[in-house]
Amino acid sequence: MKDTLHFIVSAIVDNPDAVVIDEHDEDGITNLVITVAPEDMGKVIGKEGKVIRSIRNIMKIKAMKFNMRIKISLAENAS
Repeated sequence: MKDTLHFIVSAIVDNPDAVVIDEHDEDGITNLVITVAPEDMGKVIGKEGKVIRSIRNIMKIKAMKFNMRIKISLAENAS
């Protein structure tokens, strides 16, 4: 799951080396947290959140195939 998400996000951003995906499991739900460079945050979110919503939908389809529950979120940089 983590590799697929990394591949998708890296293809969208200008700085693919800065993409970091953290994976945590709790209560049967896999939490995937995306960290990107601050200047690429808008590209990942998209207009009205359409890009991140699409990424979540694609990953949900893959998760359903493996009987998993996932939650995808973006890390906020406090800078």
